[in-house]
Amino acid sequence: MANDIQAIRGMKDLLPDQSHAWQYVENVFRSVMSSYGYSEIRMPIVEKTELFKRSIGEVTDIVEKEMYTFEDRNGDSLTLRPEGTASCVRACLEHGLLYNQTQRLWYSGPMFRHERPQKGRYRQFHQVGVEAFGMAGPDIDAEMILLSARLWQALGLKSVVLQINSLGTPETRAVYRTQLIEYFTKNSEQLDEDSQRRLNTNPLRILDSKNPAMRELINAAPNFFDTIDEDSMRHFDELKRYLDEAGVAYQVNPRLVRGLDYYTKTVFEWVTDKLGAQGTICAGGRFDGLVAQLGGKATPAVGFALGIERLLALLEEDGQESPVQDVHAYLVLVGEEARHKGLLLAETLRENTPGIRLITHCGEGSMKSQFKRADKSGAQIVLLIGEQEIQDKVVSVKFLREDEPQITMTQEAVIDFLKARVINQSQANILI
Repeated sequence: MANDIQAIRGMKDLLPDQSHAWQYVENVFRSVMSSYGYSEIRMPIVEKTELFKRSIGEVTDIVEKEMYTFEDRNGDSLTLRPEGTASCVRACLEHGLLYNQTQRLWYSGPMFRHERPQKGRYRQFHQVGVEAFGMAGPDIDAEMILLSARLWQALGLKSVVLQINSLGTPETRAVYRTQLIEYFTKNSEQLDEDSQRRLNTNPLRILDSKNPAMRELINAAPNFFDTIDEDSMRHFDELKRYLDEAGVAYQVNPRLVRGLDYYTKTVFEWVTDKLGAQGTICAGGRFDGLVAQLGGKATPAVGFALGIERLLALLEEDGQESPVQDVHAYLVLVGEEARHKGLLLAETLRENTPGIRLITHCGEGSMKSQFKRADKSGAQIVLLIGEQEIQDKVVSVKFLREDEPQITMTQEAVIDFLKARVINQSQANILI
């Protein structure tokens, strides 16, 4: 009978032939985070709904339309996390991580938003988030951008462009907000439905509209840099100096805003033109007011998040292939006694050959069928044990990817052979 239970729309299975690409990207993240001295933190995927209402803002699209919210058996309102920053701040406050100290943290995992699924954007999606607390200057903003640039370099990604902007302080943004409401109200007949709804609640988001029919109207809107405060402008100018000195190219985009209410001063995005309308693969900025907003002492903070699905889609568009973790060896076992001895040999090889990827054939099967499975597994060699090998106390080695004759060797010699011929060679290929 056909299975009529399928994955929820917008939530995808990650199949075995896809997992190596994820593992590769995740390993690159870990390596880069470590090189900058960032420590990993892991938070639960379910939080109290109030956390996101207070941090993201009740009149945002995320809170109003996109969150997965439910009541548990105690009647508490809970939400599957739609983003990670609020959870990270909550964890830091709960465990005293921000008391008279700075923190550099990173996390990864699934997030949930009820959006319209499209390429690189799903209802369950995965993010890597990076947050730094307790540092107020533009130098940590620059470090965040340099860290993200190093990620692209490590992944071989070239088709991304950095855009930066400043949102100033909440006070100057309030002045600008009033100017935008006045301007867009005068031209309300040109606003689409989403922008009409945002006009009096979050008018800055109108600037981020992707509707081409509104492009001319948005370009003529008041410029925030005409109202920005002096301190924020100095901060922004110093950030640009850091980036210039580091040789990081950027575009100043005065229409760049973030969809979350807690951002202040620096905001930035890495964008591409290869993924259609959803061109942002990494976004972040400074959120100096969020810790106090959630009940802590005022603490400067900055961070960014990037979507793994979207990044993988861009790597594919760029033609970048992640190194495949090939199977080193497949152990073909012919006969009942070979199966018993082979299982023990496999454990000996794993114990004495760190890093080996070895598949042991389990179950029945002719030698021919086992060789077919070995070839399908991607193994570089077959280690064969049959009646003759048991009698002679040797292992036959058959090369699957190279034109070399079959050889035999003692079981003890197999360990040195695998270290020298297979594992070292595959590591060298990855380095190349």
